Amino acid sequence: MISTTLEIPARGAVFDEALALALRQLAANLERFAERFPDDTTAGNHYTLRRYEHHEPGVNAGWTSGFWTGMLWIAHELTGNPAFGQAAARQLPSFAWRLAERIQVDHHDLGFLYTPSAIAEWRNTGDSRAHRIALQAADCLMARYLPGAGIIQAWGDLDDPAQRGRIIIDCLMNLPLLHWASTQSGEQHYRDAALSHLRQSRDHLVRPDHSSFHTFHFDPVSGAPLRGSTAQGRSDDSCWARGQAWGIYGFALNHRHAPDLGLLDVARGQADYFLARLPPHGVAYWDLAYGDGSGEPWDSSASAIAACGLLELASLMPPGAEGARDRAHYHSAALHILEGLARRCAASPPHSDALLLHGVYSKPHGQGVDEANLWGDFFYLEALARVARGWTSYW
Repeated sequence: MISTTLEIPARGAVFDEALALALRQLAANLERFAERFPDDTTAGNHYTLRRYEHHEPGVNAGWTSGFWTGMLWIAHELTGNPAFGQAAARQLPSFAWRLAERIQVDHHDLGFLYTPSAIAEWRNTGDSRAHRIALQAADCLMARYLPGAGIIQAWGDLDDPAQRGRIIIDCLMNLPLLHWASTQSGEQHYRDAALSHLRQSRDHLVRPDHSSFHTFHFDPVSGAPLRGSTAQGRSDDSCWARGQAWGIYGFALNHRHAPDLGLLDVARGQADYFLARLPPHGVAYWDLAYGDGSGEPWDSSASAIAACGLLELASLMPPGAEGARDRAHYHSAALHILEGLARRCAASPPHSDALLLHGVYSKPHGQGVDEANLWGDFFYLEALARVARGWTSYW
């Protein structure tokens, strides 16, 4: 179990310095990439241009490109430097192009793509194009909803027998796009789908001990639960660290939209399980089955996501003495993790052009192991912005 002792003055300096370093890294990357997109992960701790089929290097493709745009919008809000916002806005047409041409949008990660890009731009500029594109993304996500099962299918063609009826815990972070679309359009079907998916996730992705399956399979017609499994964890019955972090943040975020589903207690259980298996330095190993001495790599991105989730969870604690105690506990835990990341994983030139080192994309697939990645960078920047500047997230 981690210490929850607060050292605000010392930590405040650490966070201010870490945020300044992250913003300098982004400014340097802006000169290099501009409206082009870095790849999912670094190679040798440096980003290369994203590639997809016959398109020019730097194409907007994959599920992580929204994080690059989102970091530019965060930097714009924190610094007031118009270069960040202008570059982010120049990327919006490529997100519209992806929807029109169906460029790698046949998956559930539309929230990861369009919340930190289109919704962020609409928040910053009020641009009606961005608003329209975000609603179109929500419609694209709704096309993956299986009414019989009450779920949004994660991956693959909807007729693919290997993927039909599968959800993954990451999707919790995509549901705020549907809640937003319902509020903006006045259409209930977006919210109904999100609530149905939340119930299935609450009831089947989370185990009795508050750990989580990475993925769960349902009968796509009847919705009957079939089995839990993993794609990126150590084993089907272990607890993939990044998935548990998605659970902390995702259930907490969705509690704001569905306070009657008991999601706050689910998020707390997920957080407590994660914290009980977190090394003293605050950087999680890629699967929570591992700890110090295991020889396994960290996944700094899991800790960055968890820090954001813990900050969100702390903000949701009810009034009264017990709520105040829990609020302090989860907020302190978030600061502890963020300090560990800033001291042990912050990237700086010339060693790296990323923000956060020591991430893992998928250890079982040998993909992005001990490299930086765009989602780790994004959620690290988000956590720093929330702690050091009181910034409000796009989710």
